[in-house]
Amino acid sequence: MKLIQQLQRRTPLGWVQLNHEKSRLLVALSGIAFADVLMFMQLGFQNALYDSNTHLNRVLRTDIVLISAKARNIQNLSTFSRRRLYQASDIPGVKSAESMYISLVTWKNPQNRRESQIQVIGVNPEKPAFNLQFVNQQLDQIQLPDTFLFDQDSKGDYKVAIDQMKQGKTVTTEIENHTITLSGLFQLGTSFGADGNLITSEENFLRLFPSRKVASISLGLIDVEPGYDAKQVVTALKTYLPNDVKVLTHQEFIQLEEDYWKKESPIGFIFGIGVSMGFIVGIIIVYQVLSTDVNAHMKEYATFKAMGYRNLYLLGVIFEEAIILAILGFIPGTIVPFALYSLTRNATNLPIYMTLARALFVFVLTVVMCTISGAIATRKLQAADPADMF
Repeated sequence: MKLIQQLQRRTPLGWVQLNHEKSRLLVALSGIAFADVLMFMQLGFQNALYDSNTHLNRVLRTDIVLISAKARNIQNLSTFSRRRLYQASDIPGVKSAESMYISLVTWKNPQNRRESQIQVIGVNPEKPAFNLQFVNQQLDQIQLPDTFLFDQDSKGDYKVAIDQMKQGKTVTTEIENHTITLSGLFQLGTSFGADGNLITSEENFLRLFPSRKVASISLGLIDVEPGYDAKQVVTALKTYLPNDVKVLTHQEFIQLEEDYWKKESPIGFIFGIGVSMGFIVGIIIVYQVLSTDVNAHMKEYATFKAMGYRNLYLLGVIFEEAIILAILGFIPGTIVPFALYSLTRNATNLPIYMTLARALFVFVLTVVMCTISGAIATRKLQAADPADMF
Protein backbone atom coordinates (compact mmCIF):
# COMPACT_ATOMS: atom_id res chain seq x y z
CA MET A 1 0.00 0.00 0.00
CA LYS A 2 2.85 2.34 0.87
CA LEU A 3 4.52 1.58 -2.47
CA ILE A 4 1.32 2.51 -4.35
CA GLN A 5 1.04 5.76 -2.39
CA GLN A 6 4.70 6.56 -3.15
CA LEU A 7 4.17 5.94 -6.84
CA GLN A 8 1.06 8.13 -6.81
CA ARG A 9 2.98 10.96 -5.08
CA ARG A 10 6.05 10.59 -7.33
CA THR A 11 6.64 13.52 -9.65
CA PRO A 12 7.02 12.41 -13.30
CA LEU A 13 10.47 14.00 -13.39
CA GLY A 14 11.38 12.43 -16.75
CA TRP A 15 8.40 14.01 -18.49
CA VAL A 16 8.89 17.35 -16.73
CA GLN A 17 12.49 17.54 -17.97
CA LEU A 18 11.59 16.57 -21.51
CA ASN A 19 8.67 18.98 -21.65
CA HIS A 20 10.77 21.83 -20.25
CA GLU A 21 12.83 22.01 -23.46
CA LYS A 22 10.12 21.67 -26.09
CA SER A 23 12.41 22.33 -29.03
CA ARG A 24 14.78 19.58 -27.88
CA LEU A 25 11.81 17.25 -27.37
CA LEU A 26 10.54 17.99 -30.90
CA VAL A 27 13.97 17.27 -32.39
CA ALA A 28 14.18 13.98 -30.47
CA LEU A 29 10.71 12.87 -31.56
CA SER A 30 11.49 13.79 -35.17
CA GLY A 31 14.68 11.73 -35.04
CA ILE A 32 12.93 8.70 -33.55
CA ALA A 33 10.09 9.00 -36.07
CA PHE A 34 12.64 9.16 -38.90
CA ALA A 35 14.38 6.03 -37.60
CA ASP A 36 11.03 4.24 -37.32
CA VAL A 37 10.01 5.27 -40.85
CA LEU A 38 13.33 3.99 -42.17
CA MET A 39 12.86 0.64 -40.41
CA PHE A 40 9.23 0.37 -41.53
CA MET A 41 10.13 1.05 -45.15
CA GLN A 42 13.04 -1.38 -45.22
CA LEU A 43 10.96 -4.11 -43.55
CA GLY A 44 8.07 -3.37 -45.93
CA PHE A 45 10.31 -3.64 -48.98
CA GLN A 46 11.86 -6.81 -47.60
CA ASN A 47 8.47 -8.42 -46.99
CA ALA A 48 7.25 -7.30 -50.43
CA LEU A 49 10.38 -8.87 -51.91
CA TYR A 50 9.61 -12.25 -50.33
CA ASP A 51 5.84 -12.12 -50.98
CA SER A 52 6.03 -11.01 -54.60
CA ASN A 53 8.78 -13.43 -55.57
CA THR A 54 7.13 -16.45 -53.94
CA HIS A 55 3.60 -15.70 -55.17
CA LEU A 56 3.95 -17.79 -58.31
CA ASN A 57 5.40 -20.65 -56.25
CA ARG A 58 2.53 -20.46 -53.79
CA VAL A 59 -0.30 -20.51 -56.35
CA LEU A 60 0.93 -23.64 -58.13
CA ARG A 61 -1.55 -26.51 -57.89
CA THR A 62 0.85 -29.32 -57.11
CA ASP A 63 2.16 -31.56 -54.32
CA ILE A 64 5.72 -32.06 -55.57
CA VAL A 65 7.95 -29.98 -57.84
CA LEU A 66 10.84 -31.14 -60.01
CA ILE A 67 13.48 -28.58 -60.99
CA SER A 68 16.92 -28.76 -62.50
CA ALA A 69 19.76 -29.35 -60.05
CA LYS A 70 21.29 -26.11 -61.40
CA ALA A 71 18.18 -24.01 -60.75
CA ARG A 72 18.50 -21.22 -58.19
CA ASN A 73 15.05 -19.60 -58.31
CA ILE A 74 12.14 -18.92 -60.69
CA GLN A 75 14.09 -16.33 -62.68
CA ASN A 76 17.18 -18.55 -62.77
CA LEU A 77 15.78 -21.88 -63.88
CA SER A 78 17.81 -24.33 -65.92
CA THR A 79 15.89 -26.80 -68.06
CA PHE A 80 15.85 -30.55 -67.65
CA SER A 81 14.57 -33.46 -69.69
CA ARG A 82 10.85 -34.22 -69.85
CA ARG A 83 11.92 -37.83 -69.58
CA ARG A 84 12.18 -37.33 -65.80
CA LEU A 85 8.41 -36.88 -65.70
CA TYR A 86 7.87 -40.21 -67.42
CA GLN A 87 10.26 -41.85 -64.97
CA ALA A 88 8.51 -40.19 -62.02
CA SER A 89 5.18 -41.65 -63.19
CA ASP A 90 6.55 -45.13 -62.44
CA ILE A 91 6.79 -44.40 -58.72
CA PRO A 92 3.88 -45.69 -56.59
CA GLY A 93 1.80 -42.77 -55.29
CA VAL A 94 2.38 -40.49 -58.30
CA LYS A 95 -1.00 -39.59 -59.75
CA SER A 96 0.16 -37.28 -62.56
CA ALA A 97 3.28 -35.45 -63.75
CA GLU A 98 2.90 -32.32 -65.89
CA SER A 99 5.44 -29.99 -67.45
CA MET A 100 5.70 -26.21 -67.23
CA TYR A 101 7.77 -23.79 -69.30
CA ILE A 102 8.93 -20.45 -67.88
CA SER A 103 11.05 -17.73 -69.46
CA LEU A 104 11.58 -13.98 -69.35
CA VAL A 105 11.08 -12.15 -72.61
CA THR A 106 11.01 -8.56 -73.91
CA TRP A 107 7.61 -7.48 -75.17
CA LYS A 108 5.90 -4.33 -76.38
CA ASN A 109 3.31 -2.74 -74.15
CA PRO A 110 0.08 -3.07 -76.19
CA GLN A 111 -0.94 0.41 -75.09
CA ASN A 112 2.14 2.57 -75.69
CA ARG A 113 4.46 0.11 -77.54
CA ARG A 114 7.24 0.56 -74.99
CA GLU A 115 9.44 -2.45 -74.40
CA SER A 116 9.74 -4.15 -71.02
CA GLN A 117 10.46 -7.57 -69.59
CA ILE A 118 7.65 -9.94 -68.80
CA GLN A 119 7.53 -13.53 -67.64
CA VAL A 120 5.88 -16.05 -69.97
CA ILE A 121 4.50 -19.30 -68.56
CA GLY A 122 3.49 -22.24 -70.72
CA VAL A 123 1.16 -24.89 -69.26
CA ASN A 124 -0.96 -27.83 -70.31
CA PRO A 125 -4.43 -26.28 -70.83
CA GLU A 126 -6.05 -29.65 -70.23
CA LYS A 127 -5.01 -29.67 -66.58
CA PRO A 128 -5.13 -26.61 -64.27
CA ALA A 129 -1.67 -25.77 -62.99
CA PHE A 130 -2.63 -22.82 -60.77
CA ASN A 131 -4.94 -22.13 -57.87
CA LEU A 132 -6.17 -19.07 -59.75
CA GLN A 133 -9.86 -19.10 -60.57
CA PHE A 134 -9.68 -16.64 -63.47
CA VAL A 135 -6.89 -18.62 -65.12
CA ASN A 136 -8.68 -21.93 -64.78
CA GLN A 137 -11.89 -20.46 -66.24
CA GLN A 138 -10.06 -19.33 -69.40
CA LEU A 139 -7.85 -22.32 -70.19
CA ASP A 140 -9.86 -23.01 -73.33
CA GLN A 141 -8.83 -19.63 -74.75
CA ILE A 142 -5.08 -20.29 -74.57
CA GLN A 143 -5.54 -23.36 -76.76
CA LEU A 144 -6.04 -20.93 -79.66
CA PRO A 145 -2.85 -20.13 -81.64
CA ASP A 146 -0.76 -17.25 -80.24
CA THR A 147 -3.34 -16.47 -77.55
CA PHE A 148 -2.31 -15.42 -74.03
CA LEU A 149 -3.79 -14.41 -70.71
CA PHE A 150 -2.43 -11.16 -69.26
CA ASP A 151 -1.63 -10.37 -65.63
CA GLN A 152 -3.55 -7.17 -64.96
CA ASP A 153 -1.38 -6.47 -61.89
CA SER A 154 1.70 -6.10 -64.09
CA LYS A 155 3.86 -3.02 -63.60
CA GLY A 156 3.25 -0.36 -66.24
CA ASP A 157 0.50 1.64 -67.93
CA TYR A 158 -2.03 -0.90 -69.22
CA LYS A 159 -5.31 0.75 -68.22
CA VAL A 160 -6.75 1.11 -71.74
CA ALA A 161 -5.75 -2.43 -72.75
CA ILE A 162 -7.19 -3.87 -69.54
CA ASP A 163 -10.47 -2.00 -70.01
CA GLN A 164 -10.76 -3.38 -73.54
CA MET A 165 -10.26 -6.95 -72.34
CA LYS A 166 -12.78 -6.46 -69.54
CA GLN A 167 -15.27 -5.51 -72.25
CA GLY A 168 -14.63 -8.84 -73.98
CA LYS A 169 -12.36 -7.46 -76.67
CA THR A 170 -8.95 -8.86 -77.61
CA VAL A 171 -5.71 -6.87 -77.72
CA THR A 172 -2.72 -7.54 -79.95
CA THR A 173 0.95 -6.78 -79.40
CA GLU A 174 4.39 -8.13 -80.26
CA ILE A 175 6.98 -10.35 -78.59
CA GLU A 176 10.28 -10.68 -80.43
CA ASN A 177 8.60 -9.63 -83.74
CA HIS A 178 5.92 -12.27 -83.13
CA THR A 179 2.32 -11.01 -83.01
CA ILE A 180 0.27 -12.34 -80.10
CA THR A 181 -3.30 -11.88 -78.90
CA LEU A 182 -4.31 -11.08 -75.32
CA SER A 183 -7.76 -12.51 -74.73
CA GLY A 184 -8.21 -12.58 -70.97
CA LEU A 185 -7.05 -11.29 -67.59
CA PHE A 186 -5.89 -12.74 -64.30
CA GLN A 187 -4.18 -11.40 -61.18
CA LEU A 188 -0.79 -12.60 -60.00
CA GLY A 189 1.35 -9.50 -59.55
CA THR A 190 4.72 -8.10 -60.33
CA SER A 191 7.94 -9.07 -58.56
CA PHE A 192 11.53 -7.92 -58.25
CA GLY A 193 12.41 -10.36 -61.02
CA ALA A 194 9.66 -9.62 -63.57
CA ASP A 195 7.34 -6.71 -64.37
CA GLY A 196 4.40 -9.02 -65.00
CA ASN A 197 3.19 -12.37 -66.34
CA LEU A 198 1.63 -14.00 -69.38
CA ILE A 199 0.09 -17.47 -69.32
CA THR A 200 -0.42 -19.55 -72.43
CA SER A 201 -0.35 -23.13 -73.68
CA GLU A 202 2.83 -25.13 -74.12
CA GLU A 203 2.41 -24.95 -77.88
CA ASN A 204 2.12 -21.16 -77.92
CA PHE A 205 5.10 -20.88 -75.58
CA LEU A 206 7.27 -22.94 -77.92
CA ARG A 207 6.21 -20.79 -80.89
CA LEU A 208 7.76 -17.81 -79.12
CA PHE A 209 10.98 -19.71 -78.50
CA PRO A 210 11.61 -21.78 -81.65
CA SER A 211 15.10 -22.72 -80.46
CA ARG A 212 13.67 -24.22 -77.27
CA LYS A 213 13.33 -28.02 -77.43
CA VAL A 214 9.99 -29.52 -76.51
CA ALA A 215 11.75 -31.99 -74.20
CA SER A 216 13.51 -29.19 -72.26
CA ILE A 217 11.12 -28.15 -69.49
CA SER A 218 11.43 -25.69 -66.62
CA LEU A 219 9.31 -27.34 -63.92
CA GLY A 220 7.70 -30.68 -63.31
CA LEU A 221 4.43 -30.60 -61.35
CA ILE A 222 3.60 -33.89 -59.65
CA ASP A 223 0.30 -34.73 -57.96
CA VAL A 224 0.20 -37.47 -55.35
CA GLU A 225 -2.48 -40.16 -55.18
CA PRO A 226 -4.93 -39.84 -52.26
CA GLY A 227 -3.72 -41.82 -49.28
CA TYR A 228 -0.03 -41.33 -50.04
CA ASP A 229 2.26 -39.04 -48.08
CA ALA A 230 3.99 -36.45 -50.27
CA LYS A 231 7.23 -36.59 -48.26
CA GLN A 232 7.45 -40.37 -48.69
CA VAL A 233 6.88 -40.01 -52.43
CA VAL A 234 9.61 -37.33 -52.51
CA THR A 235 12.01 -39.73 -50.81
CA ALA A 236 11.20 -42.44 -53.36
CA LEU A 237 11.64 -40.01 -56.27
CA LYS A 238 15.02 -38.82 -54.95
CA THR A 239 16.21 -42.41 -54.81
CA TYR A 240 14.88 -43.31 -58.24
CA LEU A 241 15.61 -40.23 -60.36
CA PRO A 242 19.11 -39.17 -61.54
CA ASN A 243 20.80 -36.33 -59.65
CA ASP A 244 20.29 -33.84 -62.50
CA VAL A 245 16.97 -32.87 -60.89
CA LYS A 246 15.90 -31.70 -57.45
CA VAL A 247 12.75 -33.15 -55.92
CA LEU A 248 10.91 -30.77 -53.58
CA THR A 249 7.59 -30.70 -51.80
CA HIS A 250 5.46 -27.70 -52.68
CA GLN A 251 6.40 -26.00 -49.41
CA GLU A 252 10.09 -26.68 -49.99
CA PHE A 253 9.81 -25.11 -53.43
CA ILE A 254 8.34 -21.95 -51.86
CA GLN A 255 11.12 -21.94 -49.27
CA LEU A 256 13.75 -22.37 -52.00
CA GLU A 257 12.61 -19.13 -53.62
CA GLU A 258 12.48 -17.23 -50.34
CA ASP A 259 15.91 -18.48 -49.29
CA TYR A 260 17.38 -17.30 -52.59
CA TRP A 261 16.22 -13.72 -52.00
CA LYS A 262 17.19 -13.85 -48.32
CA LYS A 263 20.65 -15.40 -48.62
CA GLU A 264 21.91 -15.23 -52.21
CA SER A 265 20.40 -12.07 -53.62
CA PRO A 266 22.09 -8.78 -52.63
CA ILE A 267 18.67 -7.12 -52.45
CA GLY A 268 17.62 -9.04 -49.32
CA PHE A 269 20.94 -8.20 -47.66
CA ILE A 270 20.57 -4.50 -48.51
CA PHE A 271 17.13 -4.31 -46.92
CA GLY A 272 18.48 -6.01 -43.79
CA ILE A 273 21.30 -3.47 -43.60
CA GLY A 274 18.72 -0.69 -44.01
CA VAL A 275 16.82 -1.88 -40.94
CA SER A 276 20.06 -2.05 -38.94
CA MET A 277 21.04 1.45 -40.04
CA GLY A 278 17.67 2.83 -38.98
CA PHE A 279 18.12 1.20 -35.57
CA ILE A 280 21.64 2.62 -35.16
CA VAL A 281 20.57 6.11 -36.31
CA GLY A 282 17.81 6.05 -33.71
CA ILE A 283 20.24 5.05 -30.94
CA ILE A 284 22.58 7.92 -31.85
CA ILE A 285 19.79 10.51 -31.97
CA VAL A 286 18.22 9.49 -28.67
CA TYR A 287 21.63 9.23 -27.01
CA GLN A 288 22.48 12.77 -28.08
CA VAL A 289 19.21 14.08 -26.63
CA LEU A 290 19.50 12.20 -23.34
CA SER A 291 23.19 12.94 -22.97
CA THR A 292 22.55 16.64 -23.48
CA ASP A 293 19.74 16.47 -20.95
CA VAL A 294 21.99 14.76 -18.38
CA ASN A 295 24.73 17.35 -18.85
CA ALA A 296 22.26 20.22 -18.61
CA HIS A 297 20.88 18.95 -15.31
CA MET A 298 24.03 17.51 -13.78
CA LYS A 299 23.89 19.85 -10.77
CA GLU A 300 20.27 18.95 -10.11
CA TYR A 301 21.13 15.24 -10.24
CA ALA A 302 24.06 15.89 -7.88
CA THR A 303 21.68 17.62 -5.49
CA PHE A 304 19.43 14.55 -5.55
CA LYS A 305 22.45 12.41 -4.71
CA ALA A 306 23.41 14.70 -1.86
CA MET A 307 19.85 14.46 -0.51
CA GLY A 308 20.21 10.68 -0.35
CA TYR A 309 18.64 9.55 -3.61
CA ARG A 310 20.40 6.52 -4.99
CA ASN A 311 21.74 6.04 -8.48
CA LEU A 312 18.87 3.65 -9.17
CA TYR A 313 16.33 6.45 -8.79
CA LEU A 314 18.24 8.76 -11.10
CA LEU A 315 18.69 6.01 -13.66
CA GLY A 316 14.95 5.47 -13.49
CA VAL A 317 14.41 9.09 -14.48
CA ILE A 318 16.62 8.70 -17.57
CA PHE A 319 14.94 5.44 -18.58
CA GLU A 320 11.57 7.10 -18.04
CA GLU A 321 12.61 9.76 -20.55
CA ALA A 322 13.76 7.05 -22.94
CA ILE A 323 10.44 5.18 -22.77
CA ILE A 324 8.44 8.40 -23.20
CA LEU A 325 10.51 9.30 -26.26
CA ALA A 326 10.02 5.78 -27.66
CA ILE A 327 6.23 5.91 -27.33
CA LEU A 328 5.75 9.48 -28.57
CA GLY A 329 8.22 9.07 -31.44
CA PHE A 330 6.63 5.80 -32.53
CA ILE A 331 3.24 7.44 -33.19
CA PRO A 332 4.28 9.66 -36.15
CA GLY A 333 6.82 7.00 -37.13
CA THR A 334 3.90 4.63 -37.73
CA ILE A 335 1.50 7.06 -39.42
CA VAL A 336 3.91 8.22 -42.14
CA PRO A 337 4.65 4.68 -43.49
CA PHE A 338 0.93 4.14 -44.21
CA ALA A 339 1.10 6.91 -46.80
CA LEU A 340 4.48 5.78 -48.12
CA TYR A 341 3.28 2.17 -48.44
CA SER A 342 0.26 3.32 -50.44
CA LEU A 343 2.43 5.48 -52.68
CA THR A 344 4.87 2.62 -53.31
CA ARG A 345 2.08 0.13 -53.93
CA ASN A 346 0.41 2.37 -56.52
CA ALA A 347 3.71 3.09 -58.27
CA THR A 348 5.10 -0.45 -58.40
CA ASN A 349 2.17 -2.86 -57.81
CA LEU A 350 4.30 -4.55 -55.15
CA PRO A 351 2.38 -6.11 -52.22
CA ILE A 352 3.55 -3.71 -49.52
CA TYR A 353 1.12 -3.25 -46.60
CA MET A 354 1.27 -2.33 -42.93
CA THR A 355 0.80 -5.36 -40.67
CA LEU A 356 0.19 -5.60 -36.94
CA ALA A 357 3.15 -7.96 -36.52
CA ARG A 358 5.50 -5.49 -38.21
CA ALA A 359 4.17 -2.57 -36.16
CA LEU A 360 4.73 -4.51 -32.92
CA PHE A 361 8.20 -5.53 -34.07
CA VAL A 362 9.22 -1.95 -34.85
CA PHE A 363 7.72 -0.77 -31.54
CA VAL A 364 9.85 -3.29 -29.66
CA LEU A 365 12.90 -2.17 -31.65
CA THR A 366 12.08 1.45 -30.78
CA VAL A 367 11.84 0.71 -27.06
CA VAL A 368 15.08 -1.29 -27.16
CA MET A 369 16.73 1.49 -29.18
CA CYS A 370 15.76 4.16 -26.66
CA THR A 371 16.65 1.95 -23.68
CA ILE A 372 20.14 1.34 -25.07
CA SER A 373 20.56 5.08 -25.59
CA GLY A 374 19.42 5.72 -22.03
CA ALA A 375 21.86 3.14 -20.67
CA ILE A 376 24.76 4.80 -22.50
CA ALA A 377 23.69 8.30 -21.43
CA THR A 378 23.60 7.37 -17.72
CA ARG A 379 27.25 6.31 -17.48
CA LYS A 380 28.46 9.82 -16.70
CA LEU A 381 25.63 10.32 -14.22
CA GLN A 382 26.59 7.23 -12.20
CA ALA A 383 30.18 8.44 -11.88
CA ALA A 384 29.20 11.96 -10.82
CA ASP A 385 30.26 13.04 -7.32
CA PRO A 386 28.02 15.64 -5.64
CA ALA A 387 31.09 17.29 -4.10
CA ASP A 388 32.49 18.01 -7.56
CA MET A 389 29.38 19.84 -8.67
CA PHE A 390 29.69 22.71 -6.21
